[in-house]
Amino acid sequence: MQARYPVIVIGGGHAGIEAAHAAAKFGPVALMIANPATIGRMPCNPAVGGPGKSQLVAEVHALGGLMGRIADDTAIHTRILNASKGPAVHSLRVQNERDRYAERAQHYVLGNPGIEILRGEAADLFPEQGGWQVFTTDGRSFWARSVVVAAGTFMRGLTWYGRHSRNEGRQGEPPSRYLSAALERAGHRLKRFKTGTPPRVRADSVNFTALLEIPADDPVHTFSGVEGPDARRSPTWQTHTTPRTHGLILENLHESPMYAGDIEGLGPRYCPSIEDKIVRFAHHDRHLLFVEPDGVDTSEVYLQGFSSSLPPQLQEELVRSLPGFERAVIQRYAYAVEYDVVESTELTLNLESRRMPGVFTAGQINGTSGYEEAAAQGLIAGTAAARRAHGLEERHVSRETGYIGVMLDDLVFKGTDEPYRMMTSRVEHRLLVRQDNADERLSSFAHELGLIDEARLHEVQAKYARIERAAEVLRTQRHQGITGEQWLKRPEIHVDDLSPLGIELPQDLSWTERESLEIRVKYAGYIDRSRAQLEVERKHGEKSLEGVDYGRVASLSNEAREKLERLRPSTVGQAARIPGIRNSDVNALLIHLKQHKGVSRETGV
Repeated sequence: MQARYPVIVIGGGHAGIEAAHAAAKFGPVALMIANPATIGRMPCNPAVGGPGKSQLVAEVHALGGLMGRIADDTAIHTRILNASKGPAVHSLRVQNERDRYAERAQHYVLGNPGIEILRGEAADLFPEQGGWQVFTTDGRSFWARSVVVAAGTFMRGLTWYGRHSRNEGRQGEPPSRYLSAALERAGHRLKRFKTGTPPRVRADSVNFTALLEIPADDPVHTFSGVEGPDARRSPTWQTHTTPRTHGLILENLHESPMYAGDIEGLGPRYCPSIEDKIVRFAHHDRHLLFVEPDGVDTSEVYLQGFSSSLPPQLQEELVRSLPGFERAVIQRYAYAVEYDVVESTELTLNLESRRMPGVFTAGQINGTSGYEEAAAQGLIAGTAAARRAHGLEERHVSRETGYIGVMLDDLVFKGTDEPYRMMTSRVEHRLLVRQDNADERLSSFAHELGLIDEARLHEVQAKYARIERAAEVLRTQRHQGITGEQWLKRPEIHVDDLSPLGIELPQDLSWTERESLEIRVKYAGYIDRSRAQLEVERKHGEKSLEGVDYGRVASLSNEAREKLERLRPSTVGQAARIPGIRNSDVNALLIHLKQHKGVSRETGV
């Protein structure tokens, strides 16, 4: 008898892990098709977080996901980036023990009784009996009500080392050979994207005394609230390119498959290869590079910012042109990988295919770049797939909810012509959706979805009850006739400065809760202003477009009419964010809704 599952997840990367973990919470068992030995592998930088990305990880953790916990478990260096700026852009970056990260990911996945692992390659998808048949290359088939495809960079994957290529999904691993055809057969339009990774250098061949050392933060910040055993154990370092680096690259651009026209795929604008940096920013005489250990007990360092697809023999010269790397020995060469992605505007906000209902996609297959973006999509797709499989109400994460909502909205209604990277600048109301308040914003929603239990919810509620009690203390205690709240609003005063003033906060407040309290008090005026602005925007943006016949909306441009019919946004706010929709089109929609209030497509308006 054929095995049947509520959800099948294809892929064991960061998206697949979160999808399977989320789906397993709904029971009885989700099937993951992946190589158990490569689950959780970090093929690129051995780090989690950074600007825009740490906010995603904090939200994944608040929604019951795994990435934040695994990152904290395996941290060897932590640092808050943008610390000198406002709290809206404070971003945690955690350097990880690369191999141990994969081990911990496998521990959580393989040890979950709600996840069954099948080692194999998914080959095809066919609709059948209200669900989907998933076929593997060895002839087996499995049925599921919902399927999550989290294929990463593997669909028709091609790695490039100079002008030479191999059929690989990433270095040393075979590509996914057949899934692209299954998606194309259903009508999906596939595109080719490109990403890359830098060389790994033997640590004992680097002169670290010539590099700028960056110590870990003290105290240690975390995503999960639990500090890992080695979180302060290693520094990171900085070096930079030199005129010799630039000259070598410019002399050998014809050896780059991108510049030679061999690669069709579009690369990431915000994480370009070193060749792209030298060409696009020719006025810069140097580019900063980060030297990051792959672990405290491993022999490799990672050259962050030095990804390349140039030939291996040239990479040797390039690396040795960097200060501190004069005698460097490359242990693993840099390469570029080219792969298929779906057109993300053909998905719903829950990442369900509009052409294959019941099939969800997550991660780099949707045109995104980065572990964090993949994990967030995996959690959303896995949750939606499981709720669909169990006949539960469909729920969406809105743009106003936070970084995950912004990313989903961007992908579905704007699309992307290059690998999409989450950045703080994409978020309109980022002061309201900070990294430090992700649990406050999302825990109730996570509990409603079935992603966290009652105990976890009560823990978060108790945390913010403590912060509110402390805020009340600040409003009532005084020094020289001035309340603690007024003192803390002063730029030069911090929470730790209150005790000498005779203003004592409750003893049960942790240092991270004291930080959150300070942000709330110091930025209260800005926060209130942002909330008021958001409310005004929401009033217009939430107007429903359900049932609207765009053929009958007067004064719509032809481009707007075509895109609205194809993408079917639910609200005016979503429509306004579609590229090509002009202000005049939005005004035409608002006028139409006002004139035909309560009248839908079914009544002929």
